Amino acid sequence: MHQFSFPPSRLARHLQKEAQSQHNNSEFTEDQKKTIAKIATCLELRSAALQSTQSQDEFKLEDLKKLEPILKNILTYNKEFPFDVQPVPLRKILAPGEEEHLEFEEDDEEGGAGAGSPNSFPARVPGTLLPRLPSEPGMTLLTINIEKIGLKDAGQCIDPYITVSVKDLNGIDLTPVQDTPVALRKEDTYVHFNVDIEIQKHIERLTKGAAIFFEFKHYKPKKKFTSTKCFAFMEMDEIKPGAIVIELYKKPTDFKRKKLQLLTKKPLYLHLHQTLHKE
Repeated sequence: MHQFSFPPSRLARHLQKEAQSQHNNSEFTEDQKKTIAKIATCLELRSAALQSTQSQDEFKLEDLKKLEPILKNILTYNKEFPFDVQPVPLRKILAPGEEEHLEFEEDDEEGGAGAGSPNSFPARVPGTLLPRLPSEPGMTLLTINIEKIGLKDAGQCIDPYITVSVKDLNGIDLTPVQDTPVALRKEDTYVHFNVDIEIQKHIERLTKGAAIFFEFKHYKPKKKFTSTKCFAFMEMDEIKPGAIVIELYKKPTDFKRKKLQLLTKKPLYLHLHQTLHKE
């Protein structure tokens, strides 16, 4: 099935984007967009089935094959859609702290101290990383390579990525928030990223007590939003060249670092490598 050479979740995102495009010069009618959105839903279901460890797939490969002629003939397709599904709503990527409140309401669990801070920086596009700042004499810049994260259910995470932010003691952003691209691969108990993050402030200019946060996020098809699974952080005294592993904490993200609870007793960590640049 070479037509579906994309991973199902990535193709779903492309289709969803087209289905929700508002521009008038779209080559698709509203009905065609609705069909495309339903195909996106099926692809999400197939992606979730592939990630599941249960033997009974909810959305089988044979089901997926039925979508191929529809997608190939989308401009002329006028039959009833073969599956009783609804179009995927716009995938919500929420501000830090927001998704925890939404998720805890739905799960009927007690919330924590993870209130998100008002973001005074421009809105970000997921997966768009910022370039390194210009160097200044006597000032230090930090590049953090996010190598991998250890999780017992690494293989089941859909579209995992990490949100990186620099916060002061009150949880206020000191630099623009950045999202990594979706992880490179999942292997055993690790999700691999191997991506460089350029911290958007010279180290000497970060306020006392600041910390760099790493929020591991993944998509939940049933709830149709991106959720924080766990978080880690690095304080200023941990900024030094070389490899470092940092512990993972339970959500919600506590930017004030007051109610920290380790994610697990197992030795699972976020693996980083730091490079300092100084003129």
